Amino acid sequence: MVTSQHEASHRIFQERPELLAPVFRILGVPLPDQASVEVLSPDATEIRPLERRVDSVLRIQPRDSSKSFLLAIEAQGRRDSDKAVSWAYYLAFLNAKYGHPALLLVVCQDKATAEWAAGPFKLGPEGWKALSVHPLVLGPGNVPPIIDEEEAAQNLAMATFSAMTHGRDQDAPAILDALARALGTVDEESVAYYSELLEIGLGETPARETWRNLMTIRTYFPGRGTLIEETLLKGEAKGEAKGRADMVLRALEHRGVSVSAEDRDRIAECTDLETVQGWADRAFTVSSTEELFAEKS
Repeated sequence: MVTSQHEASHRIFQERPELLAPVFRILGVPLPDQASVEVLSPDATEIRPLERRVDSVLRIQPRDSSKSFLLAIEAQGRRDSDKAVSWAYYLAFLNAKYGHPALLLVVCQDKATAEWAAGPFKLGPEGWKALSVHPLVLGPGNVPPIIDEEEAAQNLAMATFSAMTHGRDQDAPAILDALARALGTVDEESVAYYSELLEIGLGETPARETWRNLMTIRTYFPGRGTLIEETLLKGEAKGEAKGRADMVLRALEHRGVSVSAEDRDRIAECTDLETVQGWADRAFTVSSTEELFAEKS
């Protein structure tokens, strides 16, 4: 099952391609200067029978288009003996489809998985391995922890990725603190984007609860149950409750039902949507606010 944490681990490369330069330096792989990055379809299904999807596929295009290559990115949370065959298929398929050589980057959030993912994976019958897969791997062992505020501010994408990668480390609080202070110096949109992306990327870790206290009010990832989204949903519910309360007061006024100042305030200030909806249902039949407020038997 693909989780939100899994998605965040590779989606950050799609949306923040500037992360590729420092990542490639970590991996010791040369990245052409001033190369453009294009997001391609992750679908690696040929006709129909078997669905195969790479998490993310990027096309790296230097000025010299003959040196273009593809980068397939996979987020991997555990050892999986079937992955070697899938990864070999992805690389071969992408090369054949787009006519460019392909690299595989595997992103891990624990050292054991990262060590396994580095391979190499040799495929073929015993005594004659016809194919070998050599993934590039990012994990806690080679992604540096960024605990300096100024360094984090210089590359928010890398600082966020570092915080995701080290979410289970004992240094996580220091990394989060540095990133939080760095986000305090940038524009509101960047604060909202990176803070929520990181909350998703931390998954079900203690570090996530630490980070939730630093969130700001805006959502980029609906349906993921983040603190920002919870806050927004509460705000929407309050807004809807206010609209229903106004309707209740107008209905009572239209029907000539007397409403005291105290009762008017009670209706107008109620933020519980279920309560206000009950009043709205009764506003067109009651003859007094006592009947309106009476709980249904």
